[in-house]
Amino acid sequence: MRSVIRGLLLGLLFALPLGAQQVSPEVFTLDNGMKFLLLPRADQPNSIAAGWVAKVGSVNERPGITGISHFFEHMMFKGTTTIGTENAAEDALLTQKQNGIRGKLRALHLGEQYARWKGGEIDDPWNPEFDTPEMTKLRADLREVQDEQREITKKNEFDQIYTRLGGSGMNAFTSHDLTFYFINVPSNKLELWCWMESDRLSDSVFREFFEERDVVHEERRMRTESTPTGIYQEQFDAMFWQSSPYSWPVIGWPTDLNSYTREQAQSYFDTYYAPNNLCGVVVGDFDLETAKTQITQYFARLERRDAPPPVITLEQPQLAEKRMKVTCDCPPQVEVRYPSVPFGHRDEAAIEVMAEILNGRTGRLYKALVEDQKIATGAGVRQDSRKYGGAFSFSGECQGESTPEMLESAWYEQLERMQEEQVDERELQKVKNQILASSFRRLETNFNLLLQLGYYEALGGWEYINHSPKEMAAVSSEDIIRVANAYFKPEQRSVAVYLRKEGSATPENAELARFTPESRGMIEQVQKMIQTMPAEQLQQMAAQIAAGREGAPPPGAPADIKEAFDYVLEKVTARLDEINEGGK
Repeated sequence: MRSVIRGLLLGLLFALPLGAQQVSPEVFTLDNGMKFLLLPRADQPNSIAAGWVAKVGSVNERPGITGISHFFEHMMFKGTTTIGTENAAEDALLTQKQNGIRGKLRALHLGEQYARWKGGEIDDPWNPEFDTPEMTKLRADLREVQDEQREITKKNEFDQIYTRLGGSGMNAFTSHDLTFYFINVPSNKLELWCWMESDRLSDSVFREFFEERDVVHEERRMRTESTPTGIYQEQFDAMFWQSSPYSWPVIGWPTDLNSYTREQAQSYFDTYYAPNNLCGVVVGDFDLETAKTQITQYFARLERRDAPPPVITLEQPQLAEKRMKVTCDCPPQVEVRYPSVPFGHRDEAAIEVMAEILNGRTGRLYKALVEDQKIATGAGVRQDSRKYGGAFSFSGECQGESTPEMLESAWYEQLERMQEEQVDERELQKVKNQILASSFRRLETNFNLLLQLGYYEALGGWEYINHSPKEMAAVSSEDIIRVANAYFKPEQRSVAVYLRKEGSATPENAELARFTPESRGMIEQVQKMIQTMPAEQLQQMAAQIAAGREGAPPPGAPADIKEAFDYVLEKVTARLDEINEGGK
């Protein structure tokens, strides 16, 4: 029945003129420069999706403090002077003591330990195994102070206040270009949101600053170092982006994560978390004038600061092919990546339409490489439009006895078709219909609208929601041939070839073979995480996955992201059932 209803819905959508959607939030800007996008809608009664986006990500960092944008995502949940501690004065004193101890440790690391490392005496200047007696003593002193602070810390109080009063799904994410904080609240709790969010923006204390670095290290280990291809994908990124600050990972390099100080963190916060570099978004069942009054009452207290420095270093033109070849405990696979266009570029729409023609179960890549040639378990392309640059990638995973070289050659054949042959008008219209259906699904929930408004505003302008479908509807076969020839030349490509390490076994979970490498990596990470999560966190994760599944894929998502969401939701639900039945 569900598939029948879906088919009828899509049939209705296909009958609508392309670009008919229109989202019109009220744009409300305070005197301090903080902008708000307010969109009242009654589709979900008594519910509001609210959040704010800071226009800062890893692209704004520099060597020495890479990963600090993501680290702030963690710090912003630690509370304020009044939230998160039983004794604010004692908490501040213990924080000051930790700063002093960590400052001494940092000086020893960067001085004596770096000298020992450069001289070949030790392998890693940050490894505690190579600590001097003085450093061992300082670490013991630090643990003692941290234990004292832990006794007066009210763990997760910021989240608990929201939860007790009906809030749900509080979370955040950091990307290369932005950091986004969001939650769902009842309609009568919008003032609560205004107070809580303005409070942490004006009075964050960065509690557990040094302990949280260990949490981020573990996150890095799970996401990157413990996955078969994670460290190689990180290296490929660094090779691909020659000059751009997109070359380092969002989570940061380990030595930087070890070394930055609270003073550096405060300076970064003061620069990029100024109200004139933030945008609040509220979508749902609320009264517009009441919302403006409450927003002004609480957020107007934030002090405007100088505009953050612009990103200056752009990517240099690529003049020669780059290649990387590795062996790992992974299925044989290949990625071919090209520099493309940033967000808002006039050729972005044509490249996105080209990607739609190639992607999906009815797209050219699946038909050719999976069904006809039977050399791939999955294949797809992805246009990643960032604020200061873009990348277009083909990726595929080998099936049976095929090799990455065979997949790479098959990709070039499909690319040549795009460069030389006009796309049939019927095929092109089918893709445009799919784009239309997707753009309408993006409007279905408050949460999806919230994410789009904030995400696009941070990249260049929320209006992208309205004009992007129109621009893609206007793409012609000639446009596709033009961009296919302009951006996909042999000297512009970077190629990563992954070979299975000799003696390594076929992946134990054959179910994952149907997913793209990117989606499979995400699934594997979640499967590890859910084994240690309590039921409450699992329920929140299930709700967020379900919301993501119902909306259109986020920008830059893998082609099979919806199938991946379905698979992960099934595993999370099964784990919840196991816990409810008494399992551990």
